Amino acid sequence: MRIMIDDLTGSEVIGLLETHVAEMADQSPADSMHALDVAALRKPEITFWSAWEGTELAGCVAIKELDPLHGEIKSMRTTANWRGRGVASKLLRHILDESRSRGYARLSLETGSSEFYLPAVRLYERYGFEHCGPFADYEADPHSVFMTMSLR
Repeated sequence: MRIMIDDLTGSEVIGLLETHVAEMADQSPADSMHALDVAALRKPEITFWSAWEGTELAGCVAIKELDPLHGEIKSMRTTANWRGRGVASKLLRHILDESRSRGYARLSLETGSSEFYLPAVRLYERYGFEHCGPFADYEADPHSVFMTMSLR
């Protein structure tokens, strides 16, 4: 699998992100939905990667730099054809390595709290993320789960 920085211009990647945002909007109340659209992912503090198997898009992930020592996982998504085949684990390992190489002390994330999000929460727990309180600009929300991992 090839994981590469992506410029967010390809139709397959844009389609995956549009599907992601729509599904997150269906699963969370509007004021608790924190998925970023393509325009928001193009900000300079965000690095976005796509994952490819041959010419087929398998998934994506982004890191938002909150400060020089703290990153946030954004837009982690596997395409429908590649679910259950280890793509999310590969993407997560990739951004953990990238975060360490950037010198981050901590990597955090926000995800939903409903049963729909449970597989994601379990994946993050398997990799050593721990539940925490809100970080950055987030506020406590019963529809959100906040997790963090020390990288040192």
